[in-house]
Amino acid sequence: MTSQGVSLFSFTSPAVKRLLGWKQGDEEEKWAEKAVDSLVKKLKKKKGAMDELERALSCPGQPSKCVTIPRSLDGRLQVSHRKGLPHVIYCRVWRWPDLQSHHELKPLECCEFPFGSKQKEVCINPYHYRRVETPVLPPVLVPRHSEYNPQLSLLAKFRSASLHSEPLMPHNATYPDSFQQPPCPAFPPSPGAPFPPSPCTAGYPHSPGSPSEPESPFQHSGQCPPRLLGCDQPLGDSDFRPVCYEEPQHWCSVAYYELNNRVGETFQASSRSVLIDGFTDPSNNRNRFCLGLLSNVNRNSTIENTRRHIGKGVHLYYVGGEVYAECVSDSSIFVQSRNCNYQHGFHPATVCKIPSGCSLKIFNNQLFAQLLAQSVHHGFEVVYELTKMCTIRMSFVKGWGAEYHRQDVTSTPCWIEIHLHGPLQWLDKVLTQMGSPHNPISSVS
Repeated sequence: MTSQGVSLFSFTSPAVKRLLGWKQGDEEEKWAEKAVDSLVKKLKKKKGAMDELERALSCPGQPSKCVTIPRSLDGRLQVSHRKGLPHVIYCRVWRWPDLQSHHELKPLECCEFPFGSKQKEVCINPYHYRRVETPVLPPVLVPRHSEYNPQLSLLAKFRSASLHSEPLMPHNATYPDSFQQPPCPAFPPSPGAPFPPSPCTAGYPHSPGSPSEPESPFQHSGQCPPRLLGCDQPLGDSDFRPVCYEEPQHWCSVAYYELNNRVGETFQASSRSVLIDGFTDPSNNRNRFCLGLLSNVNRNSTIENTRRHIGKGVHLYYVGGEVYAECVSDSSIFVQSRNCNYQHGFHPATVCKIPSGCSLKIFNNQLFAQLLAQSVHHGFEVVYELTKMCTIRMSFVKGWGAEYHRQDVTSTPCWIEIHLHGPLQWLDKVLTQMGSPHNPISSVS
């Protein structure tokens, strides 16, 4: 060890050394030390805070109190050259070294100062948060005989989105201004349900007790939610064929376009955290899709200028069956997601603007599962219509729609198309079980 290394360690306070004893993983020792040192300086100003943190770390299974620090203006904390959310930083140090994002954390009910509550103080007790688990989606029960009843259709709102009924220009919405919290569902989850209704948080997770449930697709129909079964549960009769959801190796693929021209190869996402930016990455990181690497001989000056403003781009997270898009570029991104639009009561073709520093849930597997479970009772064409929900379009810097002079995404200089493999493969298996459509499916149907 160098003399510099020895001198650095010798100045580490006993309190920091003690807390580092509970550190998980062996990466980024210096960064963890600086993070803990910064925390100790804040906690020493509060009577009993250090003792409470040590008690929580030494007795993980025992109840503990909140350990708080003041909330910064933007909610983030700078450690060395990196900025992050405080509860994420300390959960990474003491519990989950592979933690990528705040979307992977939910506060426990006992926590009085969770990050999502946006109070003046933020709890950083790592044992006041839990890691989000991916819910088990119930199998879709495909009827062996069609029982279509148009009067009971729960998909009327979604089906109105079919191509012939869409406006010439998509509507526009801006997060968070255009977003209102949906009401709670009209029915409680059944005791045996494999998953509860999913929180509809557009940005940060809500604190316990906040109104965060999505509007149920059954709410306006007066109909009960479908019976939910696990894949290992007996059906009791042979009128239905269960089709289970399976997680694919690559959860999504991303194709990059300039105007109406596809540029470069399709990016296959295996990591649950993917960065799509405007830079070049000589290390060939599999978690990054670097648009700066891609060349196009037909590129004009507008495209060149737009590419220069993509910057850090967008961070996609796939956590607990939900997909989030976080705009880390200095310029806004624009997203067209039918799943997101359905959840917020927008027209299905609406384009949502996500400003810099904001994040939005753009897909919810549980909502998709509910729609799919109902659509199988209304025929092949209705199920096929859901394929449109599995493709998300996103433009960088320049928007499109009624409030912009660009009418279509193919008129924007730089945009991507995201295909969600899990839902698409699930749909494919359901359609295979259903057999041939009554009306031929075509590119304009």
